Amino acid sequence: MSKFGELIETRIPVLLDFYAEWDEACKGMHPVLRDVAAALGDKARVIKIDVEKNKELAEALRVKGLPTLMIYKNGEMKWRQSGEQDANTLIGLVNEYV
Repeated sequence: MSKFGELIETRIPVLLDFYAEWDEACKGMHPVLRDVAAALGDKARVIKIDVEKNKELAEALRVKGLPTLMIYKNGEMKWRQSGEQDANTLIGLVNEYV
């Protein structure tokens, strides 16, 4: 989990996507997150975290529903929501913290 600290301790916002390969809603978010990453460029980072490979982290953050999206900045969680989101909503949310 020390790597997680390094991921979120940045001045730029970090959008985390907790997903599972077997989940249909998560699969639907893949192209949305690609669009978000492309639109934000260097202003933010988009990181996908597979809950199957990171069970300890998912449990520590109480990830229950999938996908679960979080925005961190300077190590602090700024926003969190479970369920699918559209690209424009996510871009707008992340831009609030740029």
